[in-house]
Amino acid sequence: QVQLVESGGGLVQAGGSLRLSCAASGSIFSVGAMGWYRQAPGQQRELVARITSGGTTNYADSVKGRFTISRDNAKNTVYLQMNSLKPEDTAVYYCNMNCRRTYTSTWSDYWGQGTQVTVSS
Repeated sequence: QVQLVESGGGLVQAGGSLRLSCAASGSIFSVGAMGWYRQAPGQQRELVARITSGGTTNYADSVKGRFTISRDNAKNTVYLQMNSLKPEDTAVYYCNMNCRRTYTSTWSDYWGQGTQVTVSS
């Protein structure tokens, strides 16, 4: 089984910063793309940022220039540095990884349990 464990959420004032981490553990042969999604109350889950195994990144327009996604392949970990936070960034943040458990298995998506980020005005 593959487990993703997130950390780093919390309460911060507008203009502040937070750094989210998500580490994968379990039976993992290879990790492809990693990403962060968020879901605000009453809203659909949306992509925040994504990074491929080769390091190519893409961001939601709403976070460009403020958030930075990075990864540590040796640790199967993805990070999200969030700067200049705004109240509209308040949401539950979920990490996502596309993994293969063995050389012959198919790629599957795995999700973390979510971490709350609250930005006060």
